[in-house]
Amino acid sequence: MKTHSVQPEDSFSNKDAYTVREIADILEMKERTAYAFCNKTKEFKVRRIGRLLRINKQSFDVWWNG
Repeated sequence: MKTHSVQPEDSFSNKDAYTVREIADILEMKERTAYAFCNKTKEFKVRRIGRLLRINKQSFDVWWNG
């Protein structure tokens, strides 16, 4: 597994939403695991746009910094 020291506010601060890949990097997990997690969580807002998921940045950051 790759190790990253990415914090939500680091490189993504100019966006309103994260991608699943960005969530996977932040949480240091595989993209497939992050996708499953985002599909099931009620901890932060996740929107489906067709087949894509977008994670609300503000709600994720509140949860992450909890």
